[in-house]
Amino acid sequence: MSANALLQGLATLLAGLLFGIGLSYAGMTRPETVLDFLNFRDLGLLLVLGSAVTVNLLVYQLWPRLRPTPLLGGSYQQRPFVLDRRSVAGGVLFGLGWGICGVCPGPALTASGSGDGGVLLALLGIVLGAGLHGWWAGRR
Repeated sequence: MSANALLQGLATLLAGLLFGIGLSYAGMTRPETVLDFLNFRDLGLLLVLGSAVTVNLLVYQLWPRLRPTPLLGGSYQQRPFVLDRRSVAGGVLFGLGWGICGVCPGPALTASGSGDGGVLLALLGIVLGAGLHGWWAGRR
């Protein structure tokens, strides 16, 4: 394994650790907190989401202007996005699942270590749903 690949792996691990700690600290790993947010009873997660989006937007817009290449090599790339029927349908399905169980994939992975049976069941549903979609998309 090259030194650069090791650094990239460590950077990814550190970013994931930071993400998991942030999700846990903000309470996003508790389905009750998320459902209270979705029912407009606790808008604290709005601050968490807004802060995350703001920091992410600033970094993705400013960092490439300050540094022409990424720290660990490679190049910056644009991710094309097309708003079509599949994107809207996927967003609706994701939102329905999130709203019904109060579990989002990132926080579900973070909370999986807690042993909460409901979160583990939701995570299983996420994995099965993604697998089913992959199988279905591969048939076309």
